[in-house]
Amino acid sequence: MKYNPRVSSSRRKCRKAHFTAPSSVRRVLMSAPLSSDLRNKYNVRSVPVRKDDEVQVVRGTYKGREGKVVQVYRKKWVIHVERITREKVNGSTVNVGINPSKVVVTKLKLDKDRKALLDRKARGRAADKAKGKFSADEVAAAAAAPSLQEVD
Repeated sequence: MKYNPRVSSSRRKCRKAHFTAPSSVRRVLMSAPLSSDLRNKYNVRSVPVRKDDEVQVVRGTYKGREGKVVQVYRKKWVIHVERITREKVNGSTVNVGINPSKVVVTKLKLDKDRKALLDRKARGRAADKAKGKFSADEVAAAAAAPSLQEVD
């Protein structure tokens, strides 16, 4: 069920919105999952990839290779990882573009803004987990209060 009238379900419109997205939106779309130990540490599943993060490729030809992110190429929807290169016919080496969804972030480059982002996302996840749960105090208070059936 679609609730927002400004969101389209049309394949054509969704593809156009995706491929003409501005750089600020592409940043969020170019997120990668965190490794299991980072996920447990920060209580966050994925973050937008950033230059100087360390990643491990988990799919494709370069599966298992690790390295530091050299460039996040938003225009081409790829990231470049150090030591993942190929040789051109003229002998020069070029970085191979890798889709950010096919990597796992193993080490984060943290600054104050990134820490704030992780804290914000973790708080949201904690709130979601607590949603619908009752504390022991609330259960005791509900048991002590007269129910609707007893009042009638």
